[in-house]
Amino acid sequence: MTKPAAPGLQVRKWSAGHWTESPDAVVTEEPLQLMLEGKPLSVVMRTPGQDVELCLGLMFAEGIVRALDEVSLVRISAEAGETETGIRVEADLVESNQVDVHLAGEPRRKPERSMLSSSACGVCGTVLIEDLKRDLALLPDGLEVDPSVLPGLVELLRQGQGVFDRTGGLHAAGLFTADGKLLHLREDVGRHNAVDKVVGRALLDGALPAAASVLVVSGRAGYEIVQKSISAGIPVLAAVGAPSSLAVALAREFNQTLVGFLRGDRFNVYAAPERLTR
Repeated sequence: MTKPAAPGLQVRKWSAGHWTESPDAVVTEEPLQLMLEGKPLSVVMRTPGQDVELCLGLMFAEGIVRALDEVSLVRISAEAGETETGIRVEADLVESNQVDVHLAGEPRRKPERSMLSSSACGVCGTVLIEDLKRDLALLPDGLEVDPSVLPGLVELLRQGQGVFDRTGGLHAAGLFTADGKLLHLREDVGRHNAVDKVVGRALLDGALPAAASVLVVSGRAGYEIVQKSISAGIPVLAAVGAPSSLAVALAREFNQTLVGFLRGDRFNVYAAPERLTR
């Protein structure tokens, strides 16, 4: 589970011309040290919880791994309290907030960066924009989604945001079937982290590429969200907020249906509208 917000923080509130004092909940943000074969790879600022999913999802997006059988062992701290079936997880790290991934062979793609990734940046430190596109493949046609299904997915996403209800400070990513059934929902202080957690979950479940699914994200659809979702084979991406120009260009290049401003019963389609049929 996502780590609960920090409770009992005392704050001063200004309202209607008067000060009051009351407790408030603030979303938790902590660094996570990602390691590959015991060597530092990256430090990610994230909301604790589902750290194994986050790490595997990020490595999938980076092209380091492409299948679960390429991972031989994931080491975490006992404090994380995470277990998985279908993959060997050992809670033997002394330091908390660490995940160490060991591969069965050589990485598919040699990591080219070791950096601090903030909760607002999913591709910080990448050498070239072209590097982000190197492992992407054109998404096939075939999936059809009734456009009337999309508005209801935002409400389902919102209903599943338990920590957001207490803090107002988390993004969410939800993976749905084409007819609107929720498969996975993850929250995080970083919208790209939430996507990595969803993709990591699908990888652990053997459900990648997610060729029959729709990804819905809170906030805007930036380039990194489109890149990560295309990498996972997701043909339809819908965002509550606006897309960026680079996000639109990437979605059009790789045939991903990109929806923005999904609010109420309205939305805009910026790329590959053919999948939305009635």
